Amino acid sequence: QVQLVESGGGLVQSGGSLRLSCAASGIPFVLNAIAWYRQTPGKERELVAAIDSAGSEKYGDSAKGRFTISRDNAKKMTFLQMNSLKHEDKAVYYCAAAKVPRSWEGEYDYWGKGNQVTVSS
Repeated sequence: QVQLVESGGGLVQSGGSLRLSCAASGIPFVLNAIAWYRQTPGKERELVAAIDSAGSEKYGDSAKGRFTISRDNAKKMTFLQMNSLKHEDKAVYYCAAAKVPRSWEGEYDYWGKGNQVTVSS
Protein backbone atom coordinates (compact mmCIF):
# COMPACT_ATOMS: atom_id res chain seq x y z
CA GLN A 1 0.00 0.00 0.00
CA VAL A 2 1.36 3.37 -1.03
CA GLN A 3 1.39 6.09 1.59
CA LEU A 4 2.54 9.68 1.39
CA VAL A 5 2.45 11.52 4.69
CA GLU A 6 3.04 15.25 4.84
CA SER A 7 4.23 17.15 7.91
CA GLY A 8 5.66 20.50 8.87
CA GLY A 9 2.77 22.79 8.08
CA GLY A 10 1.25 25.28 10.46
CA LEU A 11 0.99 28.98 11.13
CA VAL A 12 3.77 31.37 10.22
CA GLN A 13 4.05 35.14 9.93
CA SER A 14 4.36 36.81 6.59
CA GLY A 15 8.00 36.84 5.55
CA GLY A 16 8.75 33.73 7.56
CA SER A 17 9.79 30.23 6.54
CA LEU A 18 8.46 26.71 6.79
CA ARG A 19 9.81 23.36 5.74
CA LEU A 20 7.36 20.72 4.64
CA SER A 21 8.30 17.06 4.67
CA CYS A 22 6.75 14.08 2.92
CA ALA A 23 7.51 10.51 3.93
CA ALA A 24 6.79 7.84 1.33
CA SER A 25 6.24 4.13 1.68
CA GLY A 26 5.10 1.39 -0.67
CA ILE A 27 6.95 2.75 -3.71
CA PRO A 28 10.58 2.41 -4.85
CA PHE A 29 10.86 6.20 -4.44
CA VAL A 30 14.22 6.45 -6.18
CA LEU A 31 12.39 5.72 -9.46
CA ASN A 32 9.45 8.03 -8.81
CA ALA A 33 8.91 11.64 -9.72
CA ILE A 34 7.71 13.64 -6.71
CA ALA A 35 5.85 16.93 -6.52
CA TRP A 36 4.23 19.38 -4.17
CA TYR A 37 0.87 20.86 -5.06
CA ARG A 38 -1.33 23.27 -3.18
CA GLN A 39 -5.00 24.11 -3.17
CA THR A 40 -7.19 26.83 -1.71
CA PRO A 41 -10.99 26.73 -1.49
CA GLY A 42 -12.66 27.38 -4.82
CA LYS A 43 -9.46 27.08 -6.81
CA GLU A 44 -7.86 24.31 -8.80
CA ARG A 45 -4.91 22.46 -7.38
CA GLU A 46 -1.71 24.07 -8.62
CA LEU A 47 1.81 22.81 -8.99
CA VAL A 48 4.25 24.28 -6.50
CA ALA A 49 7.36 22.26 -7.33
CA ALA A 50 8.38 18.95 -8.83
CA ILE A 51 11.54 16.89 -8.82
CA ASP A 52 12.37 13.93 -11.00
CA SER A 53 14.37 10.83 -10.15
CA ALA A 54 17.59 12.47 -11.37
CA GLY A 55 17.06 15.50 -9.16
CA SER A 56 15.98 17.96 -11.84
CA GLU A 57 13.53 20.52 -10.52
CA LYS A 58 10.58 22.45 -11.84
CA TYR A 59 8.71 25.24 -10.09
CA GLY A 60 5.36 26.90 -10.44
CA ASP A 61 5.47 30.64 -11.01
CA SER A 62 4.40 31.39 -7.45
CA ALA A 63 7.28 29.38 -5.99
CA LYS A 64 10.19 30.51 -8.15
CA GLY A 65 12.93 32.18 -6.18
CA ARG A 66 11.31 31.47 -2.80
CA PHE A 67 10.73 27.72 -2.52
CA THR A 68 13.13 24.81 -2.94
CA ILE A 69 12.21 21.17 -3.44
CA SER A 70 14.60 18.39 -2.52
CA ARG A 71 14.59 14.66 -1.99
CA ASP A 72 16.42 12.13 0.14
CA ASN A 73 16.15 8.81 -1.66
CA ALA A 74 17.75 6.85 1.16
CA LYS A 75 15.08 8.03 3.58
CA LYS A 76 12.29 8.08 0.99
CA MET A 77 11.49 11.66 1.87
CA THR A 78 10.81 14.86 -0.03
CA PHE A 79 11.09 18.36 1.35
CA LEU A 80 9.74 21.76 0.40
CA GLN A 81 11.64 24.67 1.90
CA MET A 82 9.43 27.75 1.75
CA ASN A 83 10.97 31.16 2.40
CA SER A 84 9.59 34.69 2.27
CA LEU A 85 6.09 33.37 2.76
CA LYS A 86 3.19 35.57 1.77
CA HIS A 87 -0.42 35.63 2.83
CA GLU A 88 -1.38 34.22 -0.57
CA ASP A 89 0.71 31.11 0.10
CA LYS A 90 -1.96 30.00 2.55
CA ALA A 91 -3.25 26.66 1.26
CA VAL A 92 -3.37 22.94 1.82
CA TYR A 93 -0.13 21.49 0.49
CA TYR A 94 -0.12 18.00 -1.00
CA CYS A 95 2.73 15.64 -1.71
CA ALA A 96 2.35 13.55 -4.86
CA ALA A 97 4.28 10.73 -6.50
CA ALA A 98 4.23 9.42 -10.04
CA LYS A 99 4.85 5.86 -11.18
CA VAL A 100 7.43 7.21 -13.64
CA PRO A 101 10.80 8.91 -13.04
CA ARG A 102 9.71 12.24 -14.54
CA SER A 103 6.32 13.88 -14.73
CA TRP A 104 6.56 17.48 -15.85
CA GLU A 105 3.03 17.33 -17.31
CA GLY A 106 1.50 16.84 -13.90
CA GLU A 107 0.36 13.24 -14.03
CA TYR A 108 0.72 11.90 -10.52
CA ASP A 109 -0.63 8.61 -9.28
CA TYR A 110 -0.39 8.83 -5.53
CA TRP A 111 -1.36 11.65 -3.20
CA GLY A 112 -0.97 12.50 0.45
CA LYS A 113 -3.85 13.81 2.55
CA GLY A 114 -2.49 17.32 2.65
CA ASN A 115 -1.04 19.67 5.23
CA GLN A 116 -2.37 23.13 6.05
CA VAL A 117 -0.10 26.15 5.77
CA THR A 118 -1.40 29.45 7.07
CA VAL A 119 0.46 32.73 6.70
CA SER A 120 -0.62 35.62 8.87
CA SER A 121 -0.27 39.08 7.43
